[in-house]
Amino acid sequence: MKVADRRIAFERLRAIDPEPKTELEYATPFQLLAAVLLSAQATDRSVNLVTRRLFPVAGTPAAIAALGEEGLIPYLKTIGLFRAKAKHLAQTARLLLERHGGEVPRSLEALQALPGVGRKTANVVLNVAFNEPTMPVDTHVFRVANRTGLAPGRTVEAVEARLLHAVPEGFRHHAHHWLILHGRYVCKARKPECWRCPIADLCRFRPKTPEPDRVQSRQG
Repeated sequence: MKVADRRIAFERLRAIDPEPKTELEYATPFQLLAAVLLSAQATDRSVNLVTRRLFPVAGTPAAIAALGEEGLIPYLKTIGLFRAKAKHLAQTARLLLERHGGEVPRSLEALQALPGVGRKTANVVLNVAFNEPTMPVDTHVFRVANRTGLAPGRTVEAVEARLLHAVPEGFRHHAHHWLILHGRYVCKARKPECWRCPIADLCRFRPKTPEPDRVQSRQG
């Protein structure tokens, strides 16, 4: 995608949603970290159902550490990989207390040193909680970046690096949210809804998927 087209694409996405927000529910940086950690291979909706029960009881590192791995399991058992997530969340809470005074660190390296926290999770926390212009790449961002030609790459790391270069300054803080939401609701994995895509004319994906009514009318 050309430089001018990239700017136009993000201008259109911004016009639709000027201040995009994560769909995960949280009140503090730690709760955001916990929610993102729990969201691996789970929907935001399912995680929110869990944290609505968990955070009123244990919404701080101290409370999570006191609850412990076994105490967390009853709260997490409705989401995938709940045993591993309970272990990682309990360990992360203890390490935050031991190494960081109970505060969420503000560096990529320190965040990635926490159990169960990968690069994507760390980048989400830095972006959402601390307003850093990072570029978390999940499956939606990876798909949209490659499919549209915005920032093609074979690996998550390659796409992240290309997005950091490709996204025009002024759009970087919200860019990953626009791409996530676009991938989740429009540029879907199995059947992208090209007929209602605001950047379809800029996108390199071929062939574009036609509007369902038009497909039915041609068949009729």
